[in-house]
Amino acid sequence: MTTALQLDERYGRTRRRPWPWFLAGAVALLLLAALAWSIVGQSLSSVDADDLGFELVDEHAVDVRFQVTGVQGKDVVCVLEALDEEFGVVGWKIVEIPAGDAHALTRAERIPTVAEATTGLVNTCWVA
Repeated sequence: MTTALQLDERYGRTRRRPWPWFLAGAVALLLLAALAWSIVGQSLSSVDADDLGFELVDEHAVDVRFQVTGVQGKDVVCVLEALDEEFGVVGWKIVEIPAGDAHALTRAERIPTVAEATTGLVNTCWVA
């Protein structure tokens, strides 16, 4: 081995292969693709629910109007709640909405209560 090669090796001036950088780039690209796929998959099965209003029927019931958007061709389940003036839950109901062709669906449901409610709302919805 020549003196120049020995000095280059000793002080780290040897020629390095690009293989580790290529491998790191490929792994980063795969991770980015997996992240993108999970975001797209999650957004395709997301459900949005909007409260349209409520009507106090009496001290034992409240009617809730709401709209569900986002999922076509899949069953949706929503949890409705009736709250009192201190925001305590005084009634709730699970509503199953069968699959349909419409992008948005408006529903009205009656929630039975154990005490007088001051409001009614949609807590959450999900794809069944």
